[in-house]
Amino acid sequence: MALKIRLTRVGAVHQPHYRVVVAEARSRRDGDPVEVIGTYDPRTKGQQVNLKLDRVDYWLSKGAKPSDTLHAIIKRARRAPAAPVAATA
Repeated sequence: MALKIRLTRVGAVHQPHYRVVVAEARSRRDGDPVEVIGTYDPRTKGQQVNLKLDRVDYWLSKGAKPSDTLHAIIKRARRAPAAPVAATA
């Protein structure tokens, strides 16, 4: 069973919103995933991606291949700094 890490669309018409899923490579785009590991909202400013990087690493270690788009999103999510802690003055 070949696994892919890819996007599945859940948004309405002209309002794209995606889930980042692990699914069998031969399944439909919006078919039943093995696991949902995050979300991606291209219309928001600021943080567009919410990923469970520990689960991404797990599935990559098991041989799942990310799509080209997800490869770029994962790289961007790893470079993003951790949520800043507000300094008290």
